[in-house]
Amino acid sequence: MENLHAPTVPSGPTSGSAGTNGIQTSGLSLTQLQAKKDNIEAEIRALGSVLASHGVDMNTRLITPDGFPRADIDVAQSRIRLPALKVRTTRSRIIYLKNDYKALMNVIEKHIHEHFARQTELAATEATTNGSTPMDLDTSSSSSSRVQQAAGPPFAKVNSVVDGSPADSAGLKAGDEIRNFGYVSHTNHDGLKRVGECVQGNEGREIIVKVSRPSASGPAQRQELQLTLTPRRDWGGRGLLGCHILPL
Repeated sequence: MENLHAPTVPSGPTSGSAGTNGIQTSGLSLTQLQAKKDNIEAEIRALGSVLASHGVDMNTRLITPDGFPRADIDVAQSRIRLPALKVRTTRSRIIYLKNDYKALMNVIEKHIHEHFARQTELAATEATTNGSTPMDLDTSSSSSSRVQQAAGPPFAKVNSVVDGSPADSAGLKAGDEIRNFGYVSHTNHDGLKRVGECVQGNEGREIIVKVSRPSASGPAQRQELQLTLTPRRDWGGRGLLGCHILPL
């Protein structure tokens, strides 16, 4: 019988297909790399919360001592229903992301050192040109700078919103096209599966949602909005959002 306790994939590979150790880093600036790092951290936290909601972690055994699948844990594959999230595939995704994160941090560290070296060299050149003594550079802001993830093309559309729901409170409206949902974008939504994971893993926490909305002046004009959505169960209706989202 297949070993259900073992990860679906080995711990070595990463999730991307290009760049250092499989992730795309070529041509990215330091702030873009840091934004990618923030997105990986957010997804790892969300997936960890998904595992916790099933009462398991990365080391929980998925088989009984006599070799049968545990009946109290959902191990089966199910692509769309949020209550049937897969323990094995979720743990495999976390393994991939952690390897991506390690490789990305190596690239970021290299960029930071190169950035500081350029700043020091520039300051020394300017000081020599101006005939003044070089001063210490304050590089703390450079090493901690952050940029918001750039909004990509829409990947989903809001079909309906329930009055008084978290989605309604956030300002979502039917017809809104979603460009970013937390760390989820057109590049990684996986048929909206990642949206479900992001929602479940961030219950009670704010999620930044970037949407494109038809303008009142005409369908050709659109508004680009950034909304703050907090998934919760105690709003009086079904689900954590109170809205129906369809893939584009």
